[in-house]
Amino acid sequence: MPDATTPITSTTPPTSTTATPPTTTTSTTATPPTTTATAPSPSAAPRKITYARLFTIPGARAFTLGNLIARFPQGMFSISAVIMISGARGSYALAGAVTATGLVANAVVGPWTARLVDRYGQARIAVPATVISACGSLALLLCVHLGAPDWTLFAAYLASAATPNTGGMSRARWAHLLKGDADALHTANSFEQAADELCYMLGPVMAAFLCGSLFPEAGTLVSAVLMVTGVLIFTAQRATEPPAHARTEATRTPLRARGMPPLLIAFLAMGAIFGSLEVVTVAFADAQGHKVWAGGILALQAAGSCAAGLVFGATKPTGPADRRHPMCVAAMAALMTLPLLAAALTGSLLALGGALLIAGMATAPTMVTGMTLVQRRTPEGQLNEGMTLAVTGLLGGIACGSATGGAAVEHWGPTAAYTVPVAAAATALLLSLYGYVRRPK
Repeated sequence: MPDATTPITSTTPPTSTTATPPTTTTSTTATPPTTTATAPSPSAAPRKITYARLFTIPGARAFTLGNLIARFPQGMFSISAVIMISGARGSYALAGAVTATGLVANAVVGPWTARLVDRYGQARIAVPATVISACGSLALLLCVHLGAPDWTLFAAYLASAATPNTGGMSRARWAHLLKGDADALHTANSFEQAADELCYMLGPVMAAFLCGSLFPEAGTLVSAVLMVTGVLIFTAQRATEPPAHARTEATRTPLRARGMPPLLIAFLAMGAIFGSLEVVTVAFADAQGHKVWAGGILALQAAGSCAAGLVFGATKPTGPADRRHPMCVAAMAALMTLPLLAAALTGSLLALGGALLIAGMATAPTMVTGMTLVQRRTPEGQLNEGMTLAVTGLLGGIACGSATGGAAVEHWGPTAAYTVPVAAAATALLLSLYGYVRRPK
């Protein structure tokens, strides 16, 4: 079995070692080797990194399968809770408040969980943290089913804050396995981003189907089972697990790493894009009398991002990531004007869906490049915490964007409210440019 940290590059086969009879000479003068120049063999050149070659690494398929199973419920939890609570209590306000509480709690607790993962290892921390989170989901289910007071729903769902950042742990494994091979790591990060988009695209659909076809609590129950099962499979792959790193006084938090603060604030602004876009799109579809189509319309944005992420990973990036990041954010800001134009000029859900599909194509390249910078700027031994801080920024931005988008819909109407994600994208661009100027030299 090759060393797990060996980059995925082609190697030239060793020359023949067939033994030759020793010469019998009495001279002790060393004869210099022949230095006849030869053209390099084509097989010596590095081959193009592909997804198929990426998964030839021993253990890669197993931990990826487990992680995908564990990550899929991320797109199911919120919608399952909303359907379950609103159906039993008749209040979308209560359902939204409970899920928002869990989101904020996870954003606060997530970096601390990731810090423990870095310090003690993925298996030792992720498994008990997942069990705690699953117990919280099951407690929420029981409270809703048994008609417990409203405050118990908040108390039960707070346990979901222990949910580990499964996507970050998978990226940390790739960074460990592909250390020193930037091109292969770029492909791996692109795959991970595409997987994120796929989970958030199909998760809500699966949750709505389970809750509607079986019983209201089915989505929450299946989500908890999938999460625990996936984490157990993922953490069982110990051969690919990054080593634990004891924390020192010099590396207390990645927030102190040079270049990280402006990058994390840019993630906050990008989260505001996604949060506001979701609320405004639901409101726009509702105004057209087709609220049921809102999920499908938003799924088109995730589909565009997923496809772009896979294509982006199959190509070799040009130029340093510090310079690519503002360019990707600029593309996102430019394309984010398309939903506004589609809504304002046509008022058509079909046109809006096409605009979101195209606009989503800038999301994955931007996120992949941003996560690449996080990986490079995070001190060694703190990678899970660094990437979880980026996710925390996104979650905080989503919460702020949702609130701002909702207020804009109330005051301006759904069409004009599309200026909120455009403004958030412009803010993200300014922050990324500032981060480029202040980048570590």
